[in-house]
Amino acid sequence: MRSSFMPPRQVKIGDAAAFVGSTPRAIRHYHEIGLLPEPARGGDDRRRYEYEDMIRLLWIRKMADAGIALDDIRDAFTGGTDSAGADSGEDFAGTLERLEETLAEQEAKLRRQRTAVQRMRTEGSRMGLLSDFVTERLKHLPEGSLRQADLDILLVTERIFGPLGAAVQAGRFIALATHPALREYSDRVDAAEEALDDSVAVDDPRVAQVAVERNAFESALHAVIEESGLGQDDDALFDAWDVLHPEDGEDEADLGSGRREAGSMSAFEAVGKMPYDLSPARVRCMELAEELSAQDPPAAWSKAAGLSVSPAPHS
Repeated sequence: MRSSFMPPRQVKIGDAAAFVGSTPRAIRHYHEIGLLPEPARGGDDRRRYEYEDMIRLLWIRKMADAGIALDDIRDAFTGGTDSAGADSGEDFAGTLERLEETLAEQEAKLRRQRTAVQRMRTEGSRMGLLSDFVTERLKHLPEGSLRQADLDILLVTERIFGPLGAAVQAGRFIALATHPALREYSDRVDAAEEALDDSVAVDDPRVAQVAVERNAFESALHAVIEESGLGQDDDALFDAWDVLHPEDGEDEADLGSGRREAGSMSAFEAVGKMPYDLSPARVRCMELAEELSAQDPPAAWSKAAGLSVSPAPHS
């Protein structure tokens, strides 16, 4: 039995959108940017879409779903076979090649994000935010031996100097985490520095006194790092980094741009943009401590501080 159904010769925008799986608003946008020519309007002044219009809408929808930008789709239609749209010459082939590269980059980014989430679940939310190169050096420490402030500092250091700089600085926190007397010593000096607030004048005798204490502590810390083998580990870090990143080709002593995050600012720029609430007295204390550090040999301070040195866990 022959069917009496006859398909419409034209449809309104709502029916066109429903058929191709789009929206009237999207189709109007296609008209605005020249992607889809304006169709004829009926007696009610509404757009009427014919077979060729629907074919183009279907191509647009398929290409947009594939991730092709609307501007590139428009260029494909205007630069090649207008009715087909699927084969629009070498220019469109180049567009597809660029799209494939973009999708590959997005896939790589998703893999990195998934890896980061997995590491945060495994290492802990804060530790997992640091790079593998840093956490690898810290993973043998007893659970809870690192403080939140330690991880905060490493996060800032990694942003400025990259994973290698943060991994080298991690030796400092390994020493503190594995030598309780040294940690207590550090806490005392930190508290003394924090007491140098805005109420303390830069020429107050306490400023110079705390600078001496800071220099003594840093010397003791340096001695512990060297005697526990952490200094040798630092040297090994540079070698390991060069193996992983042979393209850097930089001097070992230079934690330069090749070792920072890709696209990051220089160390000088980054330091100038990271705020620290330091009083003038505390800044002066830091300056005096640096001057003392240039004068005093570090080795003697370990014995003077009465610190026992034991081997620290190695990565």
